[in-house]
Amino acid sequence: QVQLVESGGGLVQAGGSLRLSCAASGRTFSSYAMGWFRQAPGKERESVAAISWNGGRTYYTDSVKGRFTISRDNAKNTVYLQMNSLKPEDTAVYYCAARSGRLVVADDAYDYWGQGTQVTVSS
Repeated sequence: QVQLVESGGGLVQAGGSLRLSCAASGRTFSSYAMGWFRQAPGKERESVAAISWNGGRTYYTDSVKGRFTISRDNAKNTVYLQMNSLKPEDTAVYYCAARSGRLVVADDAYDYWGQGTQVTVSS
């Protein structure tokens, strides 16, 4: 089992940056693929980024490519999402998720979820 806690959300102006962190606890972290998802009011939850257990493979949804970077530090049991050049349409609750196995995109493939952290980008 894995427990996940997100932090780092907040209110920023368009064009600004935030770094989200997801601290994990549990028996095994390094063997888990990790993902970041977001859900805005009135919209479906979508995958933002994902990273394989060793960081060798990453995924980004088209709308964040070139602006967001996912990374992980297995020694610290932490995954990060660096968000640059933020846009109002990035406003959402951001969730960290984990799964035992290879990198996938679909949210229903993930077994463990954090509580979410709010990101608000003003115009």
